[in-house]
Amino acid sequence: MTKMQEYMEQGEEYILKTYNRYPLVLEKGDGVYLYDMDGKRYLDFAAGIAVFALGYNNKEYNEALKNQIDKILHTSNLYYNRPAIDAAKKIVQTSGMSKVFFTNSGTEAIEGALKVARKYAYLKDPSKDYEFIAMNHSFHGRSQGALSVTGNAHYQDGFVPVEMRAVFADFNDLSDVESKITDKTCGIICEVVQGEGGIYPAKKEFLEGLRKMCDEKDILLIFDEVQCGMGRCGSLYAHDLYGVKPDVLALAKALGCGVPVGAFVTNEKASHALVPGDHGTTYGGNPFATAAVCEVFRQFEQKGIVEHVKKVGEYLYEKLEELRGEFPVITDHRGIGLMQGLEFKKPVGDLINKALNKGLIIISAGSNILRFVPPLVIEKKDVDEMTAILKESISEWN
Repeated sequence: MTKMQEYMEQGEEYILKTYNRYPLVLEKGDGVYLYDMDGKRYLDFAAGIAVFALGYNNKEYNEALKNQIDKILHTSNLYYNRPAIDAAKKIVQTSGMSKVFFTNSGTEAIEGALKVARKYAYLKDPSKDYEFIAMNHSFHGRSQGALSVTGNAHYQDGFVPVEMRAVFADFNDLSDVESKITDKTCGIICEVVQGEGGIYPAKKEFLEGLRKMCDEKDILLIFDEVQCGMGRCGSLYAHDLYGVKPDVLALAKALGCGVPVGAFVTNEKASHALVPGDHGTTYGGNPFATAAVCEVFRQFEQKGIVEHVKKVGEYLYEKLEELRGEFPVITDHRGIGLMQGLEFKKPVGDLINKALNKGLIIISAGSNILRFVPPLVIEKKDVDEMTAILKESISEWN
């Protein structure tokens, strides 16, 4: 038995089995490559599920975190700390919104966003039992509140009673959303690009229509950009591509590029809903996590990450279109920037394993869709390498 096999067996013995993990133990990374315990190299087109935007072993990022470790890791939110203030200022200035609350994850960011919308409605009329409109096939996280607005019964059943679930409408169907608004609706939540649901970008007229409905009814519009935000779609925030602003924005994943940090961001109207005592967190916004956020923004600006994503994203789109044309088993291709998907006629689990054996890490979105969410620093040559491995894998698999 190899050392890696030994560790995998220990993982099965000691870690609660809520994942079916792939058979490798990842030990280190460098650039856009990961290495297992046996030293085998893998081209990474998953980025820790759209997290590691700046690539692995990024020296400047590592130094920024080491410097913060030498100062202070944690203070609690009973006091101010400089990195949190600097990071919040950067988010507000780049988003054009008003206030930031830092969390430990995307799920927590969604929970906070939901609380903002409920409290906003409650302050206007405390007599109603308020509810949300969310989208079918959406994904917003695994906690009970986030699950209540996740449009997939597979994730909800056994955890969220039917009466606690949101009212669900079809994504990109304005008339369906409008038909479900009542005087109990306190918020509408959607991803700007659906991720787990199959890589479906919103239509411009859909987001514009949601904005108009929310303004007319004085309810809050929440955009979940946990996966599609922070440069992944070729703009710093995905909604910038549409010219539509939310009342509350949820961020995470690439916000910290590996350090667990998320945030919900409010506009001026929504920022008055929560007051001291309404919400809190022990670790959220601590100096270590927000130092990571500050460094992420610094590198995004200094290295022109967003412009780079536009350029390489277009190239990735071209190469995936070529694959689509070559293999009839591929039925669709969609996405924006470096968040794209290929849909197949059959489940892709075995294809993912074939690619993994050939040194390519790639993940799915649903059973029959390959999801491409690589580090944002990939180059065209990395796209070429991925395409070659994937072409070979599809040929064998199909």
